[in-house]
Amino acid sequence: MAATIEEIEVNGKKIPVIFEDDKRLPLVTMQFVFTNSGTITDATKAGLAKLSSRVMGEGTKALGSNAFAEALEARAIHISASAGKETFVIEVGCLKGEFETALKYFSDLLKDPNLTQEAVDKVKTTTIGSISSKANDYDYVASNELKSVLFEGTPLENPASGTIESVKSIQLEDVKGFIKKHLVSSKLIVVAGGDIELEKMKQQISKVVEAMPKGRASALKSYATSDKSKESVLKKETEQAYIYFGSPYNVSVNSPDYYKSRVATYILGTGGFGSRLMEEIRVKRGLAYSAYARADISKSSSFMSGYLQTKLDSMDEAKKTVKDVIAEFVKNGVTKDELKQTKKFLLGSEPLRVETMSQRLNRTFMEYYKGQEFGHSHRELELIKELKLKDLNEFIKAHTEILNMSFAIVTK
Repeated sequence: MAATIEEIEVNGKKIPVIFEDDKRLPLVTMQFVFTNSGTITDATKAGLAKLSSRVMGEGTKALGSNAFAEALEARAIHISASAGKETFVIEVGCLKGEFETALKYFSDLLKDPNLTQEAVDKVKTTTIGSISSKANDYDYVASNELKSVLFEGTPLENPASGTIESVKSIQLEDVKGFIKKHLVSSKLIVVAGGDIELEKMKQQISKVVEAMPKGRASALKSYATSDKSKESVLKKETEQAYIYFGSPYNVSVNSPDYYKSRVATYILGTGGFGSRLMEEIRVKRGLAYSAYARADISKSSSFMSGYLQTKLDSMDEAKKTVKDVIAEFVKNGVTKDELKQTKKFLLGSEPLRVETMSQRLNRTFMEYYKGQEFGHSHRELELIKELKLKDLNEFIKAHTEILNMSFAIVTK
């Protein structure tokens, strides 16, 4: 079984459909993915995309939140909406025999969402409550502060859910404007799979898309990470120091060296026990229970980030150790054994990354979304398998930009 890329043509526009036939269970799932419609579009109203997705969870105006939810529950249909950084997704899942009914409710939601003052006020109240409850979650606080340091002056500096002040400022007209602009067929990619014939599904989906506004697609902006080393320290009543760090990382989603980045960051800090950061910070020095670093590479940004918690009196030593470990990593690269063990894990764990239909659909979607050829992930594994130590270390030593680290620290 493998996902494939198909198309439907609606109102003169070709809509990509990523599909996988899976008859092991009588289930069907479908996602409408709207590109350039996530939190990255929240330029002046931080949290608008997330709040709009929650309003879409309030059912239709005709039925209201409760009646819409009860109608879905009676037929074991699930419909939800969510906003990521770059995309807005509405998803439906149901039994095979209920797919036609599920599509009707799905279409009703797109045509007549519950855009009422009551629904918006309800979502604003719960969102503000959720943000308030995280005020003492210092991982959340430090993570958001790091974003504001790395992406100051861009939409990426804001918390995905917004702030209390920004959510309070969002009005019904803002949500209406967001949905009108972004939930349009010109931005649509369909991801679907399950126990259903492809041609039948394409016909049914086409009817839903025909009723949607065409709108206009827009180019996704890319934002540079600050290359200035900064430090922001927030004082809170805490018994631990929360240290978050990040830096620019000049690797794009379509870089021919992307596979080298996967290997390098795994060795540096993604691989848990055995990674450089974990070995130096936890195993050798006992400064923290865990320490991680990873690369965040998307179409809109590319940066490296990491975090750890440590005792208050160990904060300076832990911060210095992070800098020293990364400096040593860039200067001297990795060892033959580190490369061997990383290859073994990445290649050996591959079956676990594609064992479910949703994983395979997501992989094919990401290949399409990034503009890569179908099957790119498999070719990338072959490149990892053949990667030479010399080539990997040359790649690592060339990326001195990760030394320009900024810190966001919550401490007492």
